[in-house]
Amino acid sequence: MTDDISADAIELAHRLFDWAREGSTALLLDQLDAGVPVELTDAQGNTLLMLAAYHGHADAVAGLLQRGADADRINDRGQTPLAGAVFKQHDDVVRVLLAAGADLDAGTPSARATAQMFGRPLPTE
Repeated sequence: MTDDISADAIELAHRLFDWAREGSTALLLDQLDAGVPVELTDAQGNTLLMLAAYHGHADAVAGLLQRGADADRINDRGQTPLAGAVFKQHDDVVRVLLAAGADLDAGTPSARATAQMFGRPLPTE
């Protein structure tokens, strides 16, 4: 199957995942607006939203959600973007995800369970 995917497409995917991690929001959203699927995943099932949330980029998270990213999409380890943001203490990202309707009880461990494990309060919307 990878024989059918061009080297340019693979390179673009790598850049997109890097931009999500780095918070290069404008570059990332420009590519989505040009037709890249918002639910693109890496080899571990992490979406662009998961990577942006885990690395604390609230503006990228908001832009991805506005473009239809699933706030509760679970990666291959059973984790959600919200649980990742709670774990990393990115309260601004948690607020954005909650405002978009992210489920505190989705995933394993859930965002609620993660907060309880580490004795962290959940920020309000």
